[in-house]
Amino acid sequence: MPVREMPQQMLDPKIKTVWRVNDALWIIICYLFCSAPFAIAGAADAGTWTGIVLAVETAAFAVLLVLFLVVLPPIRYARWRYELTPDYLDIAKGIFWRKRYIIPFIRVQNTDTRQGPVLRAFKLASVTVSTAAGSHEIPGLDAAEADAVRDRAAELARLAREDV
Repeated sequence: MPVREMPQQMLDPKIKTVWRVNDALWIIICYLFCSAPFAIAGAADAGTWTGIVLAVETAAFAVLLVLFLVVLPPIRYARWRYELTPDYLDIAKGIFWRKRYIIPFIRVQNTDTRQGPVLRAFKLASVTVSTAAGSHEIPGLDAAEADAVRDRAAELARLAREDV
């Protein structure tokens, strides 16, 4: 059996900024919740152990910011691919653990688009294709393209069910 080529369609490049915004928000929130108790304890008691814990947390915070805002988004973007064929949806993603999903349209039950506040700010949307086994998302498409992909996937699913 021949090896299937990688899907050719890529996400909108603005998705890298969306990932950066989302990751920055989560990292900052986690840092604040983790460091606040030690900052309060350090202010109440001049013990050095709280300062050491705060220094370690701040160093970890800086490393995570660099990793998630500078290093990972371009790699994640380069590895995220998808393709719609008449018979299936092909999705490839992952940095360290590569995942490849082939979703036959005969199995597709539902297709949706989703747009949260950050995606909306960048005029992007995500397409979700659901089967009985779960759902698969194509994040970060231009909003008009996401609608077209959703409609095309729904039409291909309808045609696949009619052929049976």
